[in-house]
Amino acid sequence: MTVARDGGKISGKLTMPPLQPLSPAETPVLSLTRKLVLLFMFCLAQFLDAFSNSALFSAIPVLEVSMGMTESQSTWIMSAFQLTFASFLLISGRISDVYNPKTGFIGGVFGLGVISLCAGFVDDTIPLIVLRALTGIASSMTIPSALALLVRVFPEPLEQARAIGTFGGCSCVATSLGLMIGAMFVQWASYHWVFWFIAIVAVPTALACAFIISPEIARTKDNLEPAATKWKSLDLLGVTILTVALILFIFAVTSGSTDGWASAAVLVPLIISIMMMIGFFCWETLIHVDTAAIPPRTWFYPNFSILFAVALLPYCWWFTVFMIFTILWQNVFGWSAISSAVHMLPLGAAAFVMSFTGSLSRIFSPKWIILTGLFFGMVANVLMALGGGKPEYYWPYIFPALSIGSAGFMLTYTHTNIAIFQAAPSSMAGTVGAIFNGALQFGSAIGLAVASSIETSVEANHGGSHEYQGRAAVFWFLLTVAFILFISVSVFYDRSTDHAPQPEHGDSGHPTRRSTDSDEKLNDANLIEKADLPNLPV
Repeated sequence: MTVARDGGKISGKLTMPPLQPLSPAETPVLSLTRKLVLLFMFCLAQFLDAFSNSALFSAIPVLEVSMGMTESQSTWIMSAFQLTFASFLLISGRISDVYNPKTGFIGGVFGLGVISLCAGFVDDTIPLIVLRALTGIASSMTIPSALALLVRVFPEPLEQARAIGTFGGCSCVATSLGLMIGAMFVQWASYHWVFWFIAIVAVPTALACAFIISPEIARTKDNLEPAATKWKSLDLLGVTILTVALILFIFAVTSGSTDGWASAAVLVPLIISIMMMIGFFCWETLIHVDTAAIPPRTWFYPNFSILFAVALLPYCWWFTVFMIFTILWQNVFGWSAISSAVHMLPLGAAAFVMSFTGSLSRIFSPKWIILTGLFFGMVANVLMALGGGKPEYYWPYIFPALSIGSAGFMLTYTHTNIAIFQAAPSSMAGTVGAIFNGALQFGSAIGLAVASSIETSVEANHGGSHEYQGRAAVFWFLLTVAFILFISVSVFYDRSTDHAPQPEHGDSGHPTRRSTDSDEKLNDANLIEKADLPNLPV
């Protein structure tokens, strides 16, 4: 999708992707009602993915008692989903780009429903952890495919920005509402209904999408290629290396807070995962650019790398806040699960309001919006670090911190999401969605592990878990991270490409384009083809 500027007016038009382009006539023309229905379905899938994680925060204490879980096992109820979800995002993104994203989306939503239905009947710890891991794989199929479909449904930049913002906002709303709904199920029914609720919503959604999503919406240039070509385009070796590396990495950082960072169970997978990641990026430079899972040039698209770094923080902050205050309010203050969930509502409300600010990215530079969000986040961290250790501190400190911080990080999340999609070609939408959401999950996994370690180490010397010093130290840490990102965006974000047309796949003329050897070979081949065109018979 590019933006043509004629006489100061901005108009959207479809560019012709490489190899086998779609002509403007083949672009699906949808009514506003159809677009809104599709957006609702995509947002519902995003809602369910976030809900399946957040709702269990309220159920964990009950699960620990009913199943006799250890602290480590209860941690893995949450971590198993996070591990597989983050690790399988890339392969899901590649499948969405190379094959039909409609199939990936429907399969992911339907799988989420079926697995959740089975989880509702489980009363043993190990099977539940396994099912949570499978739920993460199913959820990882929905996000990249939904984003790949979304950019096709909303090709015009302003509409696309609003749609991506709304899509992202559903995750934050689900995180807040999931805590509330989960608490209601736990207190008035049973924790089984947390899983059954997901199944009741997911299965009909998947069946409806089979009819609502038309084949024209799901068609990309790669859909038209032969099956053998599609299979080669998946870069199975590279994706497998990275997937295994991410599984080992997330396993290591998740286990570090419980087993100790110096233990062999943490250090061995951590070292192996880092070596495999280096091997993956080396492999990507050796293969053809069109078959690479993440072409090296991706990191040199305008602002892509700095936006990736910013994406590490929002989920880290939200999940850390949930973890700290849910435990503090229930275990230390003695509040009920529902009372704790109600006190968290400002977090979801502020995020929901900010999710509708997507259109601001077409008026102001995303740089200033992201910096504003990070500044709000820093203010919130200061408030949480200074107050929060007593129930009476909720209104003067925690309530404004939840509101300001959630609004700020939602601004950051929304406009980082929009900007990163504008930085890369639309033909890479599934892969870009996987990279962005992977950054969100990696940030939360690493952040939770580090926060847990900081809190535990400080509490060991300052009064134990019933004191607030350890939690305050975590928010000083988050303040430092936000400040570093604030400085990085101020220095490295390049505004010269704001509101510019999206780069085309393999566009060597893009202002910040960098070429690898594979890229140069591709460009040389394209030049030869163009030179031979006049000699072809008509």
